[in-house]
Amino acid sequence: MESFIKRKICKSASGSLEEREDLIAVEKRLRVSVNGKEVLSLYCTPLMVRELVVGMFMTEDIIKGGWCAERMSVQYGEDVVVDIPAEGEASTEGAVITSGCIGGITFPKRMSLQKIDDPFTVKADDLKGVFRRFQNASELYKSTGCVHSAGLSDGREILCLAEDIGRHNAVDKIIGYAILEKIPFEGKIMLASGRLSSEIVSKCAKWGIPMVASRTSPTSLAVDIAEKSGVTVIGFIRADRLNVYTHPQRVV
Repeated sequence: MESFIKRKICKSASGSLEEREDLIAVEKRLRVSVNGKEVLSLYCTPLMVRELVVGMFMTEDIIKGGWCAERMSVQYGEDVVVDIPAEGEASTEGAVITSGCIGGITFPKRMSLQKIDDPFTVKADDLKGVFRRFQNASELYKSTGCVHSAGLSDGREILCLAEDIGRHNAVDKIIGYAILEKIPFEGKIMLASGRLSSEIVSKCAKWGIPMVASRTSPTSLAVDIAEKSGVTVIGFIRADRLNVYTHPQRVV
């Protein structure tokens, strides 16, 4: 499915109004059912839908019982409709609308976090270089200017990249991609274009991702969760600087 549309707009420049063609990011409603019963809906960029659903459902433990991502059906239309055949039942009890744009969803009462003891380290210059390539790789953002991006890196290469109108969705897509492709989370960095909220840090902690890095800042609760769970939080990455908020031993 297309991730953007073309539209004629009027642009004011140098005191004159001109008609021009602009690219606008597509926003679609995603409706997810389990065994034919709708359990939740949210808005997203209709790319990497399977990865988004896998990342969200497995991180939040929405389905209690066995299910197979390969049997998931995805239908594209006015809405994107997903149905998951499952042996277990789905529950969205305790769902909370998060601080993310487009209304992300999380289930904080269910997520148990264990202390991450990962010896992974990265050089500050290498991290800044990876993050620069990450930002340059966000093609949909460069075309439309209105999506977030997330990526997974080993400190040298960008292993996968996802874009979405929602910050949380982009991170869920990366987690889902890594699960489906059997990429281990040990020794990895979650790269994010937007604010590091408590929900995003919690998602990384849940899967044992030892480091999360962004061009913007973390919230106070994100820093608190990262400190307790062993996640290294890095913000304000620029060409000449970065801020390390927790567990600085991983940046050398």
